[in-house]
Amino acid sequence: MGILVTGGAGYIGSVLVERLVEEGFEVVVLDSLKRGHRDAVMTEATLVEADVGDAKALDEIFRRYRIEAVMHMAADISVEHSMSDPAGFMHNNVVCSMALLDCVLRHGIDRVVFSSSSAVYGEPSEVPVAEDAPPRPVNAYGESKLMLERVLFWYGQAYGLKSVSLRYFNADGASRRFGKDHEPDTQLIPNVLKVALGRKEQLPVYGTDYDTPDGSCIRDYIHVLDIAEAHVLALRHLDDGATSSVYNLGNGTGYSVLEVVEQARQVTGCDIPLAVRPRRRGDPAALVASARRAREELGWRPRHPGLDDIIGSAWSWLLAHPAGYGDGAHGGVGGAR
Repeated sequence: MGILVTGGAGYIGSVLVERLVEEGFEVVVLDSLKRGHRDAVMTEATLVEADVGDAKALDEIFRRYRIEAVMHMAADISVEHSMSDPAGFMHNNVVCSMALLDCVLRHGIDRVVFSSSSAVYGEPSEVPVAEDAPPRPVNAYGESKLMLERVLFWYGQAYGLKSVSLRYFNADGASRRFGKDHEPDTQLIPNVLKVALGRKEQLPVYGTDYDTPDGSCIRDYIHVLDIAEAHVLALRHLDDGATSSVYNLGNGTGYSVLEVVEQARQVTGCDIPLAVRPRRRGDPAALVASARRAREELGWRPRHPGLDDIIGSAWSWLLAHPAGYGDGAHGGVGGAR
């Protein structure tokens, strides 16, 4: 089976492609390489350098390759960018994705696995949060993901398109070959490790006055290898005739910013100085997953649930790749997450 992975030269996308190749799939990667890295794409996969909204490039891919399903990873993921420039953000995440889905319909593709986010929940009233919790995004990033989920729902109703939307909580860690190389990167663990490596003097901690035990934000961290496995299971679920659905991907355990920092100190053996700053707009106090539905319906079981494993694998990859992929890629849209 041929699989198109948009954003497959990005962080999660590269590990997903690795997993798909291991499973014997023929993989075509579509990536603009504005955020992604050419060296993050396995040589066993075919790379097409183009934007996800490029209908001409998409039509050529679907005409040339035997694509039977799409895994849509490409997105702009910066919450801060989503709040400062929602117009540009929505164009990148929604309008360009609509161009992709229109091509999917034109070429008779009937299965899509979509990279969604826990940001659709906003500030949940109950934690852990389950999929039936009301979506209330507090930033344009979460809103863009929710909009695509709704588009997929209605495309299913009208055109028979089957889809699975996977709502990631906080993805991190690395495989042996592929890891995270984003500049700039606003997520916590990469910035903690940059301080440990001496690339940054201090770690900014945005808010210590939240209603949490130590005052810092709480998040559910999940290993990128477990996310990749969930995509394979989601595709098989659709192949078996399952109806469209959404699933949380998380470990069900929350760690505060300060707890992550302390774990990173233990893993790296390095001091990590902190700089407390005001809260960022759009940051909820706590986001922890209930992944019961994914366990029961997809048969998904995280194999790397420990925070030490997640941080340790990311640290090992950074030590082995001190210059990252070394191609100078940074920022922008087209690579994934």
